[in-house]
Amino acid sequence: MTPPEIRPGAVRPSDAERDQALEVLRDGAGNGRLSHETFLGRMELVLHATSRGELDEAMTGLPTGKPFERFVLRAVGRVSAFGDRLNRAWRTERLPGLSLPDSGAGQLTIGRIPGSGLRLHDASVSRQHAELRHENGGWVLYDLGSTNGTHVNGRRIAGGVRVRAGDQVRFGNLEFRLASD
Repeated sequence: MTPPEIRPGAVRPSDAERDQALEVLRDGAGNGRLSHETFLGRMELVLHATSRGELDEAMTGLPTGKPFERFVLRAVGRVSAFGDRLNRAWRTERLPGLSLPDSGAGQLTIGRIPGSGLRLHDASVSRQHAELRHENGGWVLYDLGSTNGTHVNGRRIAGGVRVRAGDQVRFGNLEFRLASD
């Protein structure tokens, strides 16, 4: 890959200026001012900009705002999301605990099929839903192609994800909080 040509007298943007431009783009996309495709295109311009003028072009039509205004808007967003975070925390604490096996267990199969190490009797759980394996001194949870998915801390997993005590796991519609003995 050949390096981009830098025009004589052009001042290359600093990392701080690029970060600020990316923050403006994120705010624009978050506020609905930019479509996903436009956001990606402008982000590409910011990351490859060789002058401050190119950064300014990427910001065309977007309010750059003052740092204080961005701080206030971000603070208002955090305050308004507080109730949701509180509700999730309350629900997480009320989840039934699921003890992690001893490290010598090696692996634990999870599903509806008889013979599973953890047999869950719920139609939303696949017959062979997930597997918990002890690898490299910790536990890794694998989804086995389940229909309704395996989730760790609210995110659906594909493949393996390292888990530990305190993590929230969901198999189909059944949720648990991992605990150690």
